[in-house]
Amino acid sequence: MTGFAKKLPALCILIITACVSTMNISEDYSPAVLIQRAQEASDRNRYKTALQYYQALYDRSGYNTDMKITAEYEIAFIHYKQKKYQQARQELNAVLEYYNSPDAELLPQQFRRLAQIVLESITEKERGQKPSK
Repeated sequence: MTGFAKKLPALCILIITACVSTMNISEDYSPAVLIQRAQEASDRNRYKTALQYYQALYDRSGYNTDMKITAEYEIAFIHYKQKKYQQARQELNAVLEYYNSPDAELLPQQFRRLAQIVLESITEKERGQKPSK
């Protein structure tokens, strides 16, 4: 048996797992439940699951900008925790773009400040410095 043939069963399992790993999230879940489930998954370092819940929150938000910002920030923060700094930076800058609108004062302000803090941390990490508090 060749080396490739020996690895084939494991490769097949990996491919099948990747194909079926998307969760089926109940349409009945409220935004609060989606956020709670995402936070629980993130607290357990189950980032893929958390991302799926936040993506569901985003997809189901319709015109609710507050929920969209919440989902976008949390997705970016997970990418930051995964050390995907370039991706997180782009996503955090997209969150900050919401605050360049005439209605910015009506938006949840905590995400503006949190996005700024995480962006500063990314910059410091990329420079090899400890983030300041």
